[in-house]
Amino acid sequence: MRGINLFDKILLMFVHIVCWKYKPGISEEEKVQHIQMLKNLPDLIPDILSFYVGRDELHLERSFDTGLIATYTNKQAFDYYTFHPEHQKVAELGRKLSEKVVSVDFTVPDETKINKHHDLS
Repeated sequence: MRGINLFDKILLMFVHIVCWKYKPGISEEEKVQHIQMLKNLPDLIPDILSFYVGRDELHLERSFDTGLIATYTNKQAFDYYTFHPEHQKVAELGRKLSEKVVSVDFTVPDETKINKHHDLS
């Protein structure tokens, strides 16, 4: 079993990306409510490094309606977010309003920490 690598622990962050395609007939008010509830999550749940929510601007055939990109200090922080009651409320609403929800989650280097605190040359 691999031991804990301090470099990994300090210099990595967890990324969560979600896109919602709303069902036909969902009202503008329902969409706005969903987006606002998403935007409120960083004030309610700790260890979120960044959190962006936006509506699609290109309106291509392949486009989804709303997207979210969030980063967390680590996978454990994301797990806490996932099961947090406030997130569960928003997730349930998103499923109710959407005909399709897609997501991708992965670990990346935290460039802010690498550039600010470490000389890797």
